[in-house]
Amino acid sequence: MTNASYKQFCPVAMAAEILCTRWTVVLLRELIAGSTRFNELRRGVPRMSPALLSKRLRELEAAGVVERDQRPDGPDAAYRLTPAGQDLQPVIEAIGMWGQKWVETEPSLDNLDPELLMWDMRRNLDTDPVPKRQTVIEFIYPELPPSQRNWWLIVEPDQSVDLCHVDPGFDVDLFINVDLRTMTEIWMGLRSVARAVDDGAISMMGNTDLTDSMQSWLGLSPFAKQEKLAAASGGGVYAPS
Repeated sequence: MTNASYKQFCPVAMAAEILCTRWTVVLLRELIAGSTRFNELRRGVPRMSPALLSKRLRELEAAGVVERDQRPDGPDAAYRLTPAGQDLQPVIEAIGMWGQKWVETEPSLDNLDPELLMWDMRRNLDTDPVPKRQTVIEFIYPELPPSQRNWWLIVEPDQSVDLCHVDPGFDVDLFINVDLRTMTEIWMGLRSVARAVDDGAISMMGNTDLTDSMQSWLGLSPFAKQEKLAAASGGGVYAPS
């Protein structure tokens, strides 16, 4: 896949030639999380250029990790993991757990991104505690510029969840006013909703059932269950920003 071969027979070296190009592991995270369409993948890796995304998908397809629908290229093309790609799920999850456990907190929180955060929250939202009707939750990040300030999660009666960055025009059931850092800390499992409320870092107005159950329906990172040990142990690693 690359011109810079390690030229070693070691399976670790051979796998690294496929997996360790820039953005590849992050792209695999998105595919494992269930994104299949090109535009879905772009939302999951918003800082990756479309040209590079196309290139990495072609490389993974050539390596037998990803397969594309036989339909012509276009917005409807779908990308799915092959059995070899599906075998990477525990690898990617282990990398994420290691990062949650050992990478210092501050470098993570230096890379705030409202679009990526809201996309991940949409994907992981638990619809069971949400009323079985169309439910609209608006997140407001007051410190961000107007173009990034307002986001809407829409839970439909069939329990599908949409994310809007433009006002959908529906009545809002719950308004959540919070700064982006606090919301990212909550999503990463570094801070609870109750603690953020007590600290005055988050305020909510609207449906009291949704307010009271926010911690249960909120889509947390799949790695949030892993306790952060880096700060406590003093042996964490510092990721470059």
